[in-house]
Amino acid sequence: MKKINANDIDYMDILQGAQKYVEEEKRDSMYKVATFLVYHFWYRPSDIADGIGVLLLVWNQAHYRYCNFALDFEGLERFLKNNEKALKELRHRDISGFNSSNDGNLIRRLFDDLLDVLKCGERRSPVAVSKALHLLAPDFFPIWDNDISKAYGCYWYDSDLASEKYLEFMAKMKTLSERIAATYMTEEKVDKQAAVAAIRKEASRNMPFMKSLLKIIDEYNYAKTKY
Repeated sequence: MKKINANDIDYMDILQGAQKYVEEEKRDSMYKVATFLVYHFWYRPSDIADGIGVLLLVWNQAHYRYCNFALDFEGLERFLKNNEKALKELRHRDISGFNSSNDGNLIRRLFDDLLDVLKCGERRSPVAVSKALHLLAPDFFPIWDNDISKAYGCYWYDSDLASEKYLEFMAKMKTLSERIAATYMTEEKVDKQAAVAAIRKEASRNMPFMKSLLKIIDEYNYAKTKY
């Protein structure tokens, strides 16, 4: 697996990768549906669980086929109710404010709890967890999969280690998001807020809503590792 170095990437690379993703990946309709459900029914745990389920049962079908595409919706609802305050706060944050020292314990707990809630039989999926967290806080939680985590040197070889590796991945996605904004700021002579807004607008031209910067980065990462 070819490694990805955040220091080698600029905003044009990200936009080109995101465009390649849009051209090649046909399952992104599920992301639109799931995002719609979570956004419009926030904070109604049963409806949020439906949105997460829509995405996972399609995007993670390889995982859930081992349990007849069953997902523990009741367990997911309990998780959402038990963590309502924390999730509402995280939904209003973005990756630029991530600090592993301050945020680490909360993120580890949320990640590990979801590992059990979203498991199929005894199989646990760190990939499914990242997607669920991203839907809940799309500007704060990045998405990964096996190939992407390996490309950034954050792969878990035991799901018990996954939350720690995810924190490493979050730190790298924070660095990457800052570099993307910085390269646009240098090129276009604008401030960071304007740079991020312009990148999001350009990458969201064919979407019914504005993609988060982390979703755009995920599209780049996916295209880079898959195509």
